[in-house]
Amino acid sequence: ILLSLQASGVKVTDEVIAVFNDMKVRKAQANEDEKRKRKKAILFCLSKDLKNIVLDDGKEILQGDLGNTVQDPYQHFVKMLPPDDCRYALYDATYETKETKKEDLVFIFWAPDSAPLKSKMIYASSKDAIKRKFEGIKHEWQVNGLEDLKDRHTLAEKLGGSSVVSLEGAPI
Repeated sequence: ILLSLQASGVKVTDEVIAVFNDMKVRKAQANEDEKRKRKKAILFCLSKDLKNIVLDDGKEILQGDLGNTVQDPYQHFVKMLPPDDCRYALYDATYETKETKKEDLVFIFWAPDSAPLKSKMIYASSKDAIKRKFEGIKHEWQVNGLEDLKDRHTLAEKLGGSSVVSLEGAPI
């Protein structure tokens, strides 16, 4: 079942909304197995017929991957982004300010300069459709090239400016 027609005519699938809700709700009572299956990052794309926003198959990082197959989740996430096409992403950032440890979801609109114009236009016009379903997102970041992403300082700025002292356990 698909939800509501949006301005571009693109629909957000229930599966995408379910993933967002799972990422948004941090279950303190979750057992180790549930914690390992939590998503750290995930990409969303338009379906082949350009009618739906869907999960980008296999493009995710699970909490259980951290320290095993994924050493640096931020760098791993950056490498998941396609160099020549657009994507939407959710990244569950773990960071510390001078006062406290925090976790926040960041909605990222990846629109590299090298992406086809048609793709950039469709993704841009469909962004509100997915954002409306992602209620409670505090941080949004539009990224137009790898140079904006490579340095974790840029994400730290988005999360809390100069008060952020570490991101994913690495000092800023």
